[in-house]
Amino acid sequence: MTDMKHIYAFLLILFVLPSNSMPAEKENIMQKPPTAKIIPHSLEKHGDIRTDNYYWLNERTNPEVIDYLKAENTYTEEVMKPTKGLQEKLFNEMKSKIKKDDSSVPYRLGNYHYYRRYEEGKEYPIHCRKKGSIESPEEIILDVNELAKNQAYYRIAGPEPDIQHDVIAFAADTTGRRIYTIYFKDLKTGKILDENIPGATGSMEWANDGKNLFYTRSPCAPTA
Repeated sequence: MTDMKHIYAFLLILFVLPSNSMPAEKENIMQKPPTAKIIPHSLEKHGDIRTDNYYWLNERTNPEVIDYLKAENTYTEEVMKPTKGLQEKLFNEMKSKIKKDDSSVPYRLGNYHYYRRYEEGKEYPIHCRKKGSIESPEEIILDVNELAKNQAYYRIAGPEPDIQHDVIAFAADTTGRRIYTIYFKDLKTGKILDENIPGATGSMEWANDGKNLFYTRSPCAPTA
């Protein structure tokens, strides 16, 4: 929900705040946004060399990067102050149009019907299945709300059941950088296994033997 607020906030700068209607101090703020310093950095791939002047902003723990991002946030908040009420109105209007107890159309895989659903008051999906028929009792195979507890950000890819439908693989991103860790859950015991695969993209597919999993490694993942 917060990301939607930011998107509409920037749109409001363009359409709601014409420069000739802003107080002098607001005009001054908009004319002096934070400026990231230029530090040329050469990147070479396949014999081609390109220069990234802002590569240093990749350094997530660098105090200078953090200070710059804080300055950007402060600048944005100051510029957008006149539209705060309108932002809240738009956000609440969009949120009111979202069905709070929605569910996906079940799809059949093997002898199971898989689907996901949402419960009112909960932000994340609950992945379920029914054996044999959609009239059968529901089995919850992954409740993302439980996994996301105490996480500032949480997003999953999957889950993907193996060919025997005894184990699912799912990938979780807890940073928002699209760097996932793949986990495995035993559906017979309900336990998430100790084995995991860090630094993945979230794309994965089981082999037909049900024992091997194909996945792709994230180019953003740190190298060992």
